[in-house]
Amino acid sequence: MIGDRPAAPIHGFGETNVTAQASDRLGVGIVGSGFIADFHTRAFRGVRHADVTAVCGRTESAVRRLCDLAREQRVGAPAAYADVREMVRDPAVDAVWVTTPNHVRVETVRAITEEVASGRARLRGIAVEKPLGRTVAEAEEVKRLVEEAGLLHGYLENQVFAPGVVRAHDLVWSRGAAAAGSPYLARCAEEHSGPHKGWFWQGEKQGGGVLNDMMCHSVEAGRYLLSPPGVPASEWLTPVSVDATIACLKWSRPAYADELMRRYGPEVDYRGRPAEDYARSTIVFRNGDGDEVVAEGTTSWSYVGAGLRLSFELLGPEYAMQVNSLDTEAKVFLSREVAGRPGEDLVEKQNAEGGLMPVLPDEAGAYGYTEENRHMVTRFLDGRAPDEGLDDGLQVTRLLMAAYMSAQEGRRIDLSDRGEAAKLDSFVPQVAQGTWRPGH
Repeated sequence: MIGDRPAAPIHGFGETNVTAQASDRLGVGIVGSGFIADFHTRAFRGVRHADVTAVCGRTESAVRRLCDLAREQRVGAPAAYADVREMVRDPAVDAVWVTTPNHVRVETVRAITEEVASGRARLRGIAVEKPLGRTVAEAEEVKRLVEEAGLLHGYLENQVFAPGVVRAHDLVWSRGAAAAGSPYLARCAEEHSGPHKGWFWQGEKQGGGVLNDMMCHSVEAGRYLLSPPGVPASEWLTPVSVDATIACLKWSRPAYADELMRRYGPEVDYRGRPAEDYARSTIVFRNGDGDEVVAEGTTSWSYVGAGLRLSFELLGPEYAMQVNSLDTEAKVFLSREVAGRPGEDLVEKQNAEGGLMPVLPDEAGAYGYTEENRHMVTRFLDGRAPDEGLDDGLQVTRLLMAAYMSAQEGRRIDLSDRGEAAKLDSFVPQVAQGTWRPGH
């Protein structure tokens, strides 16, 4: 049983909702039933005018768990599906949140848009998790499919909706930049001890390592911070160059490589096929005032601390802002006499259960998922394009590929050179091909 509903046959493990949503509410179908889908489901507690009406995934137990979570959180009574085509034909599904793994992203979007184009499904919009694709070609394909289907689209980059980041950004621009001029340097970082699922660690499936997985956040956060409120980053910032470095600092060491294999099986082989666990990028832009500005990004899967650490800085002529997710309003201390079982009840990617620990009471809210979902729901209901669209996702993917090319070739990539920029269209990083070797 799923709630009060009987379990459906194995071939579909879901039945269609029979009541269509009212026009002032958005029925959301979530495709994918993993870690990020969990965050989105919890975030809908803070979103009015929307219900999670369906969940689709390839693992029955995970789909049913997410359906149960939605009921527990009182954000919907979703039907469970194994087939995304069947899910989007459900009249209770008005919009789709795509949270599937990177290597099935294109096929998932293709299935959804084919149902819409054929008239078998009627959707208001589609929101796609980061990164948009493993390559520029994949990102362009996702964008093309969605636009040809005539759907409103959103790019699910939560960090540009994080309340602390948004508020500090608005204040810096309204007070500091208004008096002293636009900011010139953004520094963004995301660091933790490594992903939850085996496919994230596999370059061929994920599209790379930590650069593709997490630099997408830092790049878009940097673009957001350097742009005035209400002005699209693509209109305010013109990319000039990218310089980057990648390395495998921790997980290619024999003991840790063996640990990954024990944890995830032989497909995650960091002795033979590693992906980077550290990445740094420096992106130079020309802003709308004609000034040169810089976004620095640092990401790692080799950070050891309390848990996930997100940090943001924005500097201008006479001002600065700073946000750090581990500077929390709550902390707990547990002495060595307290033996705790491993978990993530204090903070995401928690590394310890003792000592002085930060506590994030509402991670979905603090990281931006709640405001992100509220924005997407409101825009889809209003029939308006979200502020973060797939064009932003494509721009981020291009910058990520330029960073991989820079790291791989050991040189700065000049994006003002049309020939150089064109190479990115067909570029596939060595990490994604499984041929990259650290230090070579």
